[in-house]
Amino acid sequence: MHALVGENGAGKSTLMKTLYGMHRPDEGTITIDGAEVTFHNPADAIAAGIGMVHQHFMLADNFTVLENVVLGTEPKTGMSLDFKAARAKIKEISARYGLGVDPDSLVDNLGVGERQRVEILKVLYRGARILILDEPTAVLVPQEVDELFGNLRDLKAEGLTILFISHKLDEVLSVADDITVIRRGTTVASVEPGEVTARQLAELMVGSALPVPELRESTVTTTPVLEVSGLSVTGSDGRTVLSDMSFTIHAGEVLGIAGVEGNGQAELVEALMGIRPLAGGRVSLQGKDLAKESTRDRRDAGMAYVPEDRHRQGLLLEGTLWENRILGHQTKAPSVKAGGLLLDRKGAREDTERIVKDYDVRTPGIEVAIASLSGGNQQKLIIGREMSGNPVLLLASHPTRGVDVGAQAAIWEHIRRARAEHLAVLMISADLDELIGMSDRLAVILRGKLVAEYDPKSVTPEELGSAMTGAGEGVS
Repeated sequence: MHALVGENGAGKSTLMKTLYGMHRPDEGTITIDGAEVTFHNPADAIAAGIGMVHQHFMLADNFTVLENVVLGTEPKTGMSLDFKAARAKIKEISARYGLGVDPDSLVDNLGVGERQRVEILKVLYRGARILILDEPTAVLVPQEVDELFGNLRDLKAEGLTILFISHKLDEVLSVADDITVIRRGTTVASVEPGEVTARQLAELMVGSALPVPELRESTVTTTPVLEVSGLSVTGSDGRTVLSDMSFTIHAGEVLGIAGVEGNGQAELVEALMGIRPLAGGRVSLQGKDLAKESTRDRRDAGMAYVPEDRHRQGLLLEGTLWENRILGHQTKAPSVKAGGLLLDRKGAREDTERIVKDYDVRTPGIEVAIASLSGGNQQKLIIGREMSGNPVLLLASHPTRGVDVGAQAAIWEHIRRARAEHLAVLMISADLDELIGMSDRLAVILRGKLVAEYDPKSVTPEELGSAMTGAGEGVS
């Protein structure tokens, strides 16, 4: 099991995509089982036994798990598709490695963690003997991480080779057999886990110590910004997904929400943003009832939103940086002029230049497609965009997911500064250290209810994890 670490933009994903046939190398060789190989496309890599699970998943939302897994390799009996055999094979692989995947589930209805397991199953279905995993634990809570690593150890025991990219250095040290560190496209070190600490790895990656999430002094005021009372939400199938949820966030306060993926976190954020209708309850922002307000109205009232999946919900990947800066801000200067009737391209470009400078977005320029940026730089642009316009409330869903330690530290600092200026923040994260370090209060969501509240100064990740799984319910 070989880990590849480096800051965002160091070239990790580019290297892995080259091994998977998505990029052609300009020089050098790739050797598998002693034989030099050349890949013209991913099909060549797949035929050679290489499978890749991307950080941002390659799934068709309107297809079932089964249809996604067999896409391009549909099994046939004579002239007919043999989905029965495919379904049986998927169930066998899922059970064998504890993936818990239902082949008949619609991908659009799956949570982020479930989508990742579908991607892993997809490469195993194709017979991969070399697995490339890009940030495999970015979307998982600690219990799920343990399960994943157990699965990977089983795969390794069966003779599979695993390459994985990760920013979570403690995890890298716990599971990798070897570690390669790259910086700005160059290998700077190859080490074994027993030779280095997490801090030494961080220094090799970015030339600085590992950042620590912490809020320092309290900035919490007595002024309520977001008030939620008796909030309930039903899913498309009529099932209750949020039940009688109540909480208040004050100016200058960060409320952290911890929970296992799929317990209502996404539905909560969508309900607050007006994307999903309420079945009951009341939501108010600075005393104003939002029941009849659209998402646009809520944004205009001062809500900012960092979505959990930047590619699906936060960016137009083929759009330029300045075009993406406009998203969600189409009604306000500097994006528009003439009373909101005309797009202000000059103003949008100038403000994008400001965001690039203030938030250290590393890019050749603002005219390039945002898809060409690393994940951390994409996220920094989103943070900068959402902090523009003086919001009063930030809904931050996994704000540092899939970013390196340098980008992580920068995002934490921007949240700290905004909090000091009396921004109210609702933070949802799968990183329990981040939640504990960056929250003034902590709440646990389980099966659509807030079941426990903790003081970040005294709670441990183990206590939070216990409450998240239902073993430690109760208010502390």
